[in-house]
Amino acid sequence: MKMHKLLLLAVACTWAMGAAAQWQWIDKDGRKVFSDRPPPQEISEKNILKQPGGTRPTRAAPPVAVPAEGAPGAAAAAPTPAASAPATAAKPAASAAGSGKDNELEQKKAQAEAAEAAKKKAEEEKVAKAKAENCTRARSAKATYDTGRPITQSNAQGERIFLDEAGRAAETKRIDGIIASDCAR
Repeated sequence: MKMHKLLLLAVACTWAMGAAAQWQWIDKDGRKVFSDRPPPQEISEKNILKQPGGTRPTRAAPPVAVPAEGAPGAAAAAPTPAASAPATAAKPAASAAGSGKDNELEQKKAQAEAAEAAKKKAEEEKVAKAKAENCTRARSAKATYDTGRPITQSNAQGERIFLDEAGRAAETKRIDGIIASDCAR
């Protein structure tokens, strides 16, 4: 029975070795990336830290489909050294386009910040307007309470009741608190 468990453990360990076959590289933002797939072509070889098999990477050129000799267009499709030169010249242009993407990203970020600032300003204006309206209503109510005339309110059943001195004092205190918070400048 022990031999059976030992054999099963050995098989499980060999299967786990396949999981160790990972690529490791540093992306354009300087972060380490771990993957079971090779890095994109724009990642330079010096940024590839590990590849399956544990050796330093040597990236081969991407495979090129070559038609059969007798097929039409065979001569035009065959890679020539002159045809590969524009591909290498296109890499600096691609990096310049990459910096354009950074500019685009910066512009989008600035637009998002401006939109956020405008939204915050609109919210502050809305709050200021509400406070001004509350202040106006509270001062009007305070003037009504200060006249000394009887004040009526509706109770929970919808009946009109007159406020006694305790109710009048409590309501005056509440109005004073509103005036203190919303009318303070």
